[in-house]
This record gives sequence, structure tokens and C-alpha cells, in this order.
Amino acid sequence: MTEWLLSLAAWQQALVGTIFTWGMTALGAAMVFFFKNINRNVLNLMLGFASGVMIAASFWSLLDPAIAAAEENGSIPWLVVSIGFGLGGVFLYIADKLIPHMHFGPNKEREGLPSHLKRTILLVFSITLHNIPEGLAVGVAFGAASEAANPTVAVLAAISVSLGIGIQNFPEGAAVSIPLRQEGLSRTKSFVYGQASGIVEPIAAVIGALLVTSVQPILPYALSFAAGAMIYVVVEELIPEAQATTDSKHHFGVFGAMLGFIIMMILDVALG
Repeated sequence: MTEWLLSLAAWQQALVGTIFTWGMTALGAAMVFFFKNINRNVLNLMLGFASGVMIAASFWSLLDPAIAAAEENGSIPWLVVSIGFGLGGVFLYIADKLIPHMHFGPNKEREGLPSHLKRTILLVFSITLHNIPEGLAVGVAFGAASEAANPTVAVLAAISVSLGIGIQNFPEGAAVSIPLRQEGLSRTKSFVYGQASGIVEPIAAVIGALLVTSVQPILPYALSFAAGAMIYVVVEELIPEAQATTDSKHHFGVFGAMLGFIIMMILDVALG
């Protein structure tokens, strides 16, 4: 498997990696055929898990390599990483304000530019928004591997990013399709919309890989940009929604985040 991936161009590796993550989203979305409702504590656990994976990936898979890449380029590491990280957050903030969407939390307030789109479409757009940095993370990871001194080790590290994102995409797919079912959609439509939220990942991954391999000096900026975008999603959306419960059982989201962080850290350290 690794040898086959090494024979591909970076953008092709990124495409393969995100087809896997998209497939995991689809598998999770397929849970709507077995369950009509989702327990709030389970949803909080899922959202927390996704948060933990994204936080761990942001450091172990993105920021740490970005610092190393900046040092190799002779740049000031803390400055380069700070700029990229900040731009990633600003990018998601602007997208958050421009793209019409609606979060899955109890308030379900509309955000972005005014729109007459249906509630279900707005809910899907919400998840699609935070799939963009996930796709970018995979793309720049494979792009970085093509420039590494030891491509095999670097590709394994990129694979760990794909695995981590894919693992958290499974419960995420269910966390999209099942609430859509509760909104009144059929099981089939809920599945279609749920898996469709992951389509943006392969697109973002290919763009990220092509940028990194075409303009090598932007690698540390791209890595930290993806990290900043993911942390923005975690702090602005996932954690608040995991804590948005009327009772005192906030610990499900916390335990989910701890578990997600541990699994992503193990994957990255073991494979990278």
C-alpha cells in the first residue's frame, strides 16, 4: 500500500486519502438506515471526539512539521507558523460570515449571508464548512511528504492524518444524517445529504497538495494555515455544540475529546 502511494503524485495521494475520509463519512451517514434518533449524550460524545482528533492533528500533524519546515527554510519558525495559523482562522471566520448555514445546536440560529435555502441545506452547509480544513490538512500533509528527506516516513505520517480524519468522520456522518432524519427527511435523503457534506474534502485536499508542491516555500504556511482553520472550527462550533445541553452531563463531550486526542496522537506518533 505504501509503495503504491509513493508511486503517485502528491495530489493523487491526497485524493486517495480523502476518498477514504469521504467514504467514512458515508458509512457514518448510513447509520440513518438503522437509527431514527440520536441520544444527546452520544451526539456530545461524537462532537467531542471530533474535537479531540482535530486538536491533536493540528499540533502533531501540522504545526510541529510546519515549525520544522520553517527552520529548514531559514525562516523565523514562530513568525511563519503564527502568520499561517492566524490566516487559517481568519479564512474560516470570513467563510462563516459569508456562507449561509445553521448549526446543529439547540438554538439552530441561521448564520452567514441572508438566504432562503431550506433548513436542511443550511445544516449540511454547516458541516461542509468544517470539512474544508480537514481536506486541506490531508492535502498539505501529502504535499509535505513529497518534499521530505524520507518520503516513506512522511507518507506514513500523512496516512495517519487521513486515518484520524476518517475515524472522526464516521460519527460525524451519523451526527449529520440522523438529525436530518429528525428534521423530517426520508432516510435516503438524509443519507445522501449526510455523505454529501464530505465531498468538499477531496477538493480541498487536491488544492492543498497542488499548492504545496507548486510553491514549496509556502509549505510551513500551508501546514499552519490548515491547523488554524481546524482549531477555529473546534472552538467556534464543535466544543460549544458538545456542551450545549440542558442538563449537567457536559462530561460526554469532554471524554469524547480526550479519547479523540489520544487516538490521533497514537496514530501520528506510531506512524509518523
